[in-house]
Amino acid sequence: MTDQSATIAEAVSTNAVSLGERVRSLRIASNLTIAELAERAGLSSGIISQIERGRSNPSIRTLQSLRAALGMNLWEFLQSSDHPASSRPEREIPDFICRKSQRQTLIVGQTKLVKELLSPRNDQNLRFMIVTLPPGSESEDVLQSQGQKGGYMLSGRARLQVGDRSGDLEEGDSFQFPADIPHKIVNPYGEPARVVWIMSIMDAHL
Repeated sequence: MTDQSATIAEAVSTNAVSLGERVRSLRIASNLTIAELAERAGLSSGIISQIERGRSNPSIRTLQSLRAALGMNLWEFLQSSDHPASSRPEREIPDFICRKSQRQTLIVGQTKLVKELLSPRNDQNLRFMIVTLPPGSESEDVLQSQGQKGGYMLSGRARLQVGDRSGDLEEGDSFQFPADIPHKIVNPYGEPARVVWIMSIMDAHL
């Protein structure tokens, strides 16, 4: 295993454990058993058990089902209350700022897309993140909603498909499209790609 592969494997494991602890704490706070949460979310008890034990890397659609069952929006669901403290002494951080150390990182799907949530608040219609696509990866179970999606390629190359059309994106390129059209982003190339992904959404639950 290369150093890069080992780093990715460690990040995936850490993410799975952190997400599992988050799901378990939210379930307990809601006074739900695993079976009750599974019934509400339309998932199997086995899947939820695996997630809580840090042995699963769920898709965004699975997380969407869990957040709906727990009665919160997706950003709030993913946002841990345990952020690393900043190394700089300073006054209380305004709610319109998100420090780098406060970013919630999520690794989703079988192809291990890394999503760093950048939005400082979870109650706004504008959401944005940095998505890192490993070689050979693609977005899975992409959520569609009313509103707009757009982005900017930070590095690498990727292929964006919107409806029945597709186009390659290179460093410095940007894009925008209606969020209710089926879409996905794919990295068929040999190097990782990083993109700022922006969503202006009408559904407050996302």
